[in-house]
Amino acid sequence: MHMNVAPHLLTEDRAEFERVLDEALRTAHDHPDLAGSGSRLTTTQLRSMALNATTLITTAAAVEYDHFVKVREQVRERARAASGTDGADDTGGAGGAGLVAVVTVLGPLLAGTAAVIFLFVGAVLKMLDPAPAFADTLLTAGLLFGAVAAAGLLFAAVGLLVTALRNSATELPAQTPDDELTRAREAWCRALTERGIHPFLRDALAAAPDVPQQSAPQSPRSPAGRIPKVGYSGPDFTSPNEGSPAPRPTYTSPDFTSPDATSPDA
Repeated sequence: MHMNVAPHLLTEDRAEFERVLDEALRTAHDHPDLAGSGSRLTTTQLRSMALNATTLITTAAAVEYDHFVKVREQVRERARAASGTDGADDTGGAGGAGLVAVVTVLGPLLAGTAAVIFLFVGAVLKMLDPAPAFADTLLTAGLLFGAVAAAGLLFAAVGLLVTALRNSATELPAQTPDDELTRAREAWCRALTERGIHPFLRDALAAAPDVPQQSAPQSPRSPAGRIPKVGYSGPDFTSPNEGSPAPRPTYTSPDFTSPDATSPDA
């Protein structure tokens, strides 16, 4: 059975209301003032009555519910604003971010490769006798590219560290709205149970008649070997030897007379 829609209760919160109601009914025996649950009225009857009185029950926790809805809407607005900002950043700075990533990755790789080549060639030429004049130039270029590669690796490491710190800084504030929303939801559910559902159940049980438990009547046990009577009595039969013998019926044979027949000569 579905609950009646309360004027101030949003559709998305109906399932939460039913969950709180079911939890209150499940733990009703833990409360002395709800001891009549299950005897005077069954759990199904109480649940049906509470669902029909949704407006009355939820009004008792209207203040907490309004605060919960307000906090939830604020969280959603922040999420939408953050999503829109991220989209603008992605569209406006995609090219710049891609260029930085390419330079960060390829810069140290290319500089390191060039440094190895220049140092190797310069060292080989330096071993010749006489050594070419540009051997020292190649060695100097190799050392320069090696320094560029080292600087690129350092820049990449710093960039990764800054990105990690930025992500952690953006994640920490995001937990605060969620915690506030959780507290607001719990406050509404607690007020709904204590000021709405429990008083309603107490009033419903108090108004219900106290019907004592009656045991089913037990039929008397029949003696062994006898068939109990089932609404009618059988005819009384007596054996022929009991009492005086019954008179035997008398029969008389009818009088039959032969017809007087005369001979034709008479």
